[in-house]
Amino acid sequence: MEKTRPAAMTGRQRLVLVVLLTAQFMLAVDFSILGVALPVIGEGLGFGLGALQWIATGFALAAAGFTLLSGRVADLFGRRRLFLGGMAVLGLSSLAGGLAQTPEVLLSARVVQGLATAVVTPAGLALLTTAFQGPLRAKALGLNGALMSAGFTAGSILGGLLTDLLSWRWAFFINVPVALFVLIAAPMLLTESRPATREKLDVPGAVTVTGGLLALVYALTRAGEHGFADPVALGGFALGAVLLAAFWAIEKRQANPLVPVRILKRRTVVWGNLAGLIAFATETSLVFLLTLYLQKVLGYSALATGLSFGVLGAGTVIGGVFAPKVIARLGTRAALVAGLAVQAASTVPLFFLGTGSGWLPVLLVATFAGGVGNMVAIVGFMVTATSGLPDAEQGLATGLATMTQQVGITLGIPVMSAVVAAHPESVLNGVTIAVAVNAALVVLGLVTSRAFLRKHG
Repeated sequence: MEKTRPAAMTGRQRLVLVVLLTAQFMLAVDFSILGVALPVIGEGLGFGLGALQWIATGFALAAAGFTLLSGRVADLFGRRRLFLGGMAVLGLSSLAGGLAQTPEVLLSARVVQGLATAVVTPAGLALLTTAFQGPLRAKALGLNGALMSAGFTAGSILGGLLTDLLSWRWAFFINVPVALFVLIAAPMLLTESRPATREKLDVPGAVTVTGGLLALVYALTRAGEHGFADPVALGGFALGAVLLAAFWAIEKRQANPLVPVRILKRRTVVWGNLAGLIAFATETSLVFLLTLYLQKVLGYSALATGLSFGVLGAGTVIGGVFAPKVIARLGTRAALVAGLAVQAASTVPLFFLGTGSGWLPVLLVATFAGGVGNMVAIVGFMVTATSGLPDAEQGLATGLATMTQQVGITLGIPVMSAVVAAHPESVLNGVTIAVAVNAALVVLGLVTSRAFLRKHG
């Protein structure tokens, strides 16, 4: 049994952690803060019903599609430089979104926010993984995971409060002072990290992987709206598969590949990222399913629904704080498996939800426990997916892990939405069947992690 006494952070390391976690929390909030504000934005700026979803989709496309490329560019050109540049762009695009008077300006600002997120997230994570080693890295990643997961939950609540009390524009404006704080503090605390000799960027690989991810994310979003039999969605999946296959072929022949094939063959990278994909896809889609249940079956308001997920946020924070201790005691693989096991066991009771409000305590307890397990699994995934690689490739490793996170967030909801839509006779019936599918996916992640990851890998 692996036991490691956690080392203490220095004062400077604590300040570095505060700056990086502030940025990552803000990015997590951005994913969900506009969700409850979409109808109000549509009325205020004259968005058509069909165009409204592009406020979310445009952000997701840019954030997921360009993350892997951005992580590698950060490795080559400097992580601090990319981190600061991305934060500046994020602050400016948030200001533009808040001031927007037309749908075109707001959509453009949202896409640029997604691009900035694709730059800042892997660069920030790479700075974090290179600033901390061993148990301190696990502790830093645990806090990072807890705050990011809490940010997804807080975004929905904060978006509702800002929209009701002030204006939807403050869902954009709130980023500006946070970005300014990071831009002032980071240069004094963060040191640059990049190789002494700069390799050439793999342009063919960058084009094919970015195009493939964009096609895949668009197809997933389209399928969530029109079903997986939709011709456009099927075309997007086909194009994504072709481009990603071309990317693999290019990487095997490139002298300086964007993603070396040897990295893609590592068990920790392959199976760690699969576990992370499942962890993110299932937990975010479970929130979607329970939102349908609370609003369509129990008749809760949007704000009451958001507040109900406060217990989930509390669970993820607790899971993130205790995850490093679990990893130190059990080892990374065992912690990852244990987290997925708790998440699966907590999801199963939700299959039995009924139409009465007496089921609410079951939901709250299950989502709290599931949040704890999910966050232990996510921290285990991040430690696994970034371990065993030199500092020079940490931007790439965190880029892969961040891409997994963002594709997982995008993937889960369309899949579960399609399951619910296949049972139009009853919202409750569709939700409970989707919950069963969700739990089965978590078990799949548990089984593959236990089978294919090394004991302490």
